[in-house]
Amino acid sequence: MKKIMVLGASILQLPAIEKSIEMGLTCIAVDMDPFAVGFNVPGVIKEVISTIDTDGVLKAAKKHGIDGIMTLASDMPMMTVATVCEELGLPGITKDTAYKATNKAAMRNALKAAGVPIPMYCVTHDYDEFISAVSNTLSAGYNTIIKPADNSGSRGISFIRQDSIIADENGMPVSYKDDRGILRGLAEAYEYTKGFSKTGTVLVEECMEGPEVSVETLSFDGECHVIQITDKITNGAPYFVEMGHTQPSRLPRDVREEIKKVTKAAAAAIGIKNGPTHTEIKVTKDGPKIVELGARLGGDNITTYLVPLSTGVDMVEACIKLALGDAVDIMPKFNRGSAIRYFVNEPGIIKKISGISEAKNSDNVKNVTVVHDEGEEAKLIRSSNDRVGFVITDGTDADDAEEKCETALAKIKVDVE
Repeated sequence: MKKIMVLGASILQLPAIEKSIEMGLTCIAVDMDPFAVGFNVPGVIKEVISTIDTDGVLKAAKKHGIDGIMTLASDMPMMTVATVCEELGLPGITKDTAYKATNKAAMRNALKAAGVPIPMYCVTHDYDEFISAVSNTLSAGYNTIIKPADNSGSRGISFIRQDSIIADENGMPVSYKDDRGILRGLAEAYEYTKGFSKTGTVLVEECMEGPEVSVETLSFDGECHVIQITDKITNGAPYFVEMGHTQPSRLPRDVREEIKKVTKAAAAAIGIKNGPTHTEIKVTKDGPKIVELGARLGGDNITTYLVPLSTGVDMVEACIKLALGDAVDIMPKFNRGSAIRYFVNEPGIIKKISGISEAKNSDNVKNVTVVHDEGEEAKLIRSSNDRVGFVITDGTDADDAEEKCETALAKIKVDVE
């Protein structure tokens, strides 16, 4: 019986743990939380280790004699996955690829070197470099987004509109008005973003305008296969947190084909030959450009729910097989639609959530989940962790799935105080 190690045992990695047990594999789940939900799956072997404790995970991997290692929907363990793969000769990505897939600065540099379309950007290491980069980006006519070079989930992001900047007597930007009209210093914005970076490196980028999609792929034998393209909805500036997804993309066919080309080029540029990628792309007036990509499956239920509902392809099972070096089936079984929408509510203490039963009983609803329940705090949505809950549906096509999802979502009301 083959042994698969899954890094992470939270709700995000639960589908991989459950699927590996269902496949008759021995599953070793790793998480620093001894009460992680994945540890409750019958038959799982529990290892209470941080997923970024590379030495600890490697030691456990050797102890169990694993045949493969993987994670779902999380960038943090990718370097650990790569290190174990290299040390034990297992299928998977290299440490160089893991670094390029998790460090936005390294990713941008690799994509630029390969000629992959990306936004104007600058990697900054101190405040002087930061101010110069902001000034140059604004002078080029772009709104500007600043983000930590090595974090994810929309953490630490700030957005600066070109028309909101206030300059000093030398013409250098010193402050700006945010989307709520509040005056903020650029030094404050820099320190905020820098605080989310492990290396203190801040990325300054052109804020791309246009529809956003994500692309789910699986690579094996050096070839990248596009499984699905997802239309995305975000809450916009300054945090750009994803509030909904719909499959398949409704963009014109020629645009979708260009998106596929850019996605495959990006995967090759960071060295992914075997394994998944989740690539985020903006379709700008100059064509599709890479926002970022991860050497992992997409989160937000995209690959665990939406792709199987719209294509019949089980990407979790495929990733487990890829990690073990086994053949995978990526042939679509059908062409339907699927959608997810997150609750939209005011911040405050959650007093009551009503309409859940009604939403669950709506047409084509596959899942309704409350993440933050009554008595908990509903925060202003600055990152994916702040979302209160979601609804998932399928349909005959993307429009049908979206309509049914919006109808079910409208039945849910979150009262806050």
